[in-house]
Order: sequence, then C-alpha cells, then structure tokens
Amino acid sequence: MEVKNAAVKRLFARLRERGFEHVREGHGCVFGFIDLENGSRLTDLAERASLTKQAVGEAVAELEELGYAERLPDPTDKRAKIIKLTPLGVEACLTGRALFAEIEREWADEIGEELVAGLREAAERIAALEREAVAGRPRSAA
Repeated sequence: MEVKNAAVKRLFARLRERGFEHVREGHGCVFGFIDLENGSRLTDLAERASLTKQAVGEAVAELEELGYAERLPDPTDKRAKIIKLTPLGVEACLTGRALFAEIEREWADEIGEELVAGLREAAERIAALEREAVAGRPRSAA
C-alpha cells in the first residue's frame, strides 16, 4: 500500500496547490468512478468503488456542500437520483486525472515505463478482483 499512499499524497498535495484544497482522499469514490458526461447513481458509484452506499453518500453530501456535485432526478426512474459533477467538480476531476498522469510520467522517468505499466496493470487486475468479490462473483482465472 506504500505505492498507493505515495501516489495519493502527491496527488492531493498537487490538487491543493491548484486551488482544490477541500478535495480529499475520501472523495475519490466519486471522482474516480463517476460518469463525467451523464452522472451516476449512488448505488453504481458504491459498487464501482467497492464501498457501502452510506460511505459514498457521505462523500457525495460533502461534495454537494463544497459545490463540486449535485443530485438530480433520474429521468429513467423518478424515485432515483443521479449524482453529477458541477463545472467545478468536473474541473477538479480532470485536473486530478491529469496530475495523476503527470505523477506516473515522473515515476516512469525514475524507474522505467515498463515497471510503471506493470504496476498499473497489476493494480487494475487487483481492483477488478475486489469488485468481483464484493459483487459475489467467482474470481476469474489469471
């Protein structure tokens, strides 16, 4: 987890430098998994982030208070809400993605592109395994 912590520390320090001082790691369950164009339902964000609806709901509520997100009626289901990022939220999300790519480029310069690509692939596979486990699906063979 040291790699994740190193990346997270760098990312959030740089986000603060760019003026997004209120965005914190706990908001990643929204910024990291939301459909930027159409928004996402809370249940979908929770599933993608492998977190409870309550945990993601708290992050959404904080982001709403900070002006980064809003809940809108779901046009396909009047009982449901869609979480969408505000223009400020989209800016923060895109800035975070660009900063993370910058961090990966720095790592590639230090340790080589192949190692960074392997790290990314391993992390993506592990995340997929965790999503499968949370969803109760059998683990796929590697």
